[in-house]
Amino acid sequence: MKAHTLKLCVLAGGLMLGATACDKDLLDQVNPNQPTTETFWRNSDDAIKGANAAYSGLQQLGTYRRWLNFAFDLRSDDSFSSSPWGELADFTRFTQPNYNFEVSRDIWRDHYRAIWRTNQVLANVPNIEMDAALKARVLGEARFLRALYYFNLVSLYGNVPLALQPADPTNLPAQATEAQVWAQIIEDLQAAKGALPVSYTGSNDVGRATKGAATTLLGKVYMQNRQWAQAQAQFQEVISSNQYQLAANYTDNFRHTTENNRESIFEVQFSDAKLGGNDQDDATSSEGGQRSQFWGVPGAGFVDGELRPWVINEFLQEGTTAGQRDPRLAATAFYNRRNFTTALPVDADTLVYGRGFLTRFRGNARDLSRIYWRKYQTDYYRTFENFDSPINHRVMRYADVMLLQAEALNEQGQTQTAVPLINQVRQRAGLAPLVAATFNQNSLRMQLMHERVTELTGEGWRWFDLRRWGLIENQAGLDQLRQRDPDFVNFQLNRSRLLPIPQNDIDLARLTQNPGW
Repeated sequence: MKAHTLKLCVLAGGLMLGATACDKDLLDQVNPNQPTTETFWRNSDDAIKGANAAYSGLQQLGTYRRWLNFAFDLRSDDSFSSSPWGELADFTRFTQPNYNFEVSRDIWRDHYRAIWRTNQVLANVPNIEMDAALKARVLGEARFLRALYYFNLVSLYGNVPLALQPADPTNLPAQATEAQVWAQIIEDLQAAKGALPVSYTGSNDVGRATKGAATTLLGKVYMQNRQWAQAQAQFQEVISSNQYQLAANYTDNFRHTTENNRESIFEVQFSDAKLGGNDQDDATSSEGGQRSQFWGVPGAGFVDGELRPWVINEFLQEGTTAGQRDPRLAATAFYNRRNFTTALPVDADTLVYGRGFLTRFRGNARDLSRIYWRKYQTDYYRTFENFDSPINHRVMRYADVMLLQAEALNEQGQTQTAVPLINQVRQRAGLAPLVAATFNQNSLRMQLMHERVTELTGEGWRWFDLRRWGLIENQAGLDQLRQRDPDFVNFQLNRSRLLPIPQNDIDLARLTQNPGW
C-alpha cells in the first residue's frame, strides 16, 4: 500500500470545526460521530492516521500533483509554457498582475493546509499513551513533512508566516524572515533525523519518510544557503549509509513499474486507483499526478510545458563511449532529430506514444519543431494521457545527492575529491570518466552545471540551482539566462525571484507583500 493514499475525511479540515446552529437551545448539539480535537487523538491508530493525512498534502493541486511543476520547472531557463491559457503562460514568464491567480493561490493554500496537519500531529500525539518508538517516528514524520512544505514556501515566497501550532483565527502566526524560516526547517530536520528509521519493513509503510530523506533534505537546505561544509557532512552520511545506489537504468526513476527503488530517497506516492475522482482532498479524491496530462504532446496532452532547444544541445555535447547519444536524452525529451545536427548517430528510440515523431506530426511545421517532455510521461505503456498518472514523483534521488556532494566539495576547494562522484553518475549513462587532474575549481563548477542539466532537468531542481549559483541575483547572471530563455527578459532583479503573496492573505492577515510586487 502507498502510505500517502490514506486520505481521511476526519482530518480534512474537520478537527477544528464545532457544530453549527441557529438556535443555541435546540440545535447547538454536539454530534457524537463528528471527530474533534478533543475526541480524536486517543491512541496510536489516531496518531498514524494523523501522519497519513499530513502526507496527503503532497498530492494536492498546489503541491506535487500539478502546480509545483509549473512554479519550479517552467519558470526556469530549461523549459517554458506556450499555453493557450494566457494567464498561466504569463505566470511562467514572471508576469502576474493578479496576485490571487489560481496557481499561486493553490500553492500557498495547499502548503499551509498541509502544515496545519503536521502541526495537529505535533501538538496532539505527544499526549497519547502509545509505544514510544512509534510515537517518536510519527513525530519525526510530521517534522520532516513540515520542513519540506516550508522548504518549498520559503523558496517561492520568501518571508512567509511561520505557523508552528494548529491554526487559531484569533492568534495568527507572525510573518517570519527568510532566515527564520530556514532556521526552523533546519531545526525540524535535525529532530526528524533522530526520530526516523533508516528503512521500513512491510508494504503498509512504503513511501514514508526515512532518516535518509531527512538527512538529504537537510543537506539541500545547507546548499541553498551556501553552507558547503554543513551540506557535505549531511550528504556524506547518506552516501556512507549504503542504503542507496544508482538504478541500473536511468528510466527506472520515472516509471510506475520501478518506483521506490534503491535510488529513490523520497517519493510522492501517486496512484490511478481512483481514476476520474475529484481534485479535492477527501476519501473520494483522485490520487494521480497531473504533470503528464498538462505537458503531454499534441493529441495526447495539453502541451502546457516544453523544453528549450539549448537543453538538447547540452546532451549532444558528448556521446557515450560506444559512440551513441547520451541515453538520458531519449528518456527526457521527444524531439525532431533532424533539427539538431551532430556527428552522433540518431538513437533508435524515436517513438512518440507508439508512433514515430516525423509520422505523428507530418505536415505540421510548428509541432515538428517543438521539443516535448518525455520524463514522467506515460508513453511507455499507453497512447494517451489523463489526469491520473500513477507515476510517483521522485522528490529526492541518489544521483542528485552525488552531484550535490561533488559541488559542496568543489566549493571548498576539494576539486579532485569531487570528480569520482560525478563519474559514477556519468558511468550509468555510458559516458567516459572525467580526468580529475584536468579540472580546477572554476572549470569543475562549469562542468557540474552541465552534469545537472543532463541528469536532472525537469525534476523540479533547476530553479534551486539557479538561485544557489547566483544567476538570478545580479545582472551578469540574468544576461546569461536571457541568452538561453527569452522569458527572462521579464525577470526583474530584487523582485522576480519570489512570487507575490496572495492578496487575500495580505488583506486578511495583514502581511507585508514581497519587494517589488
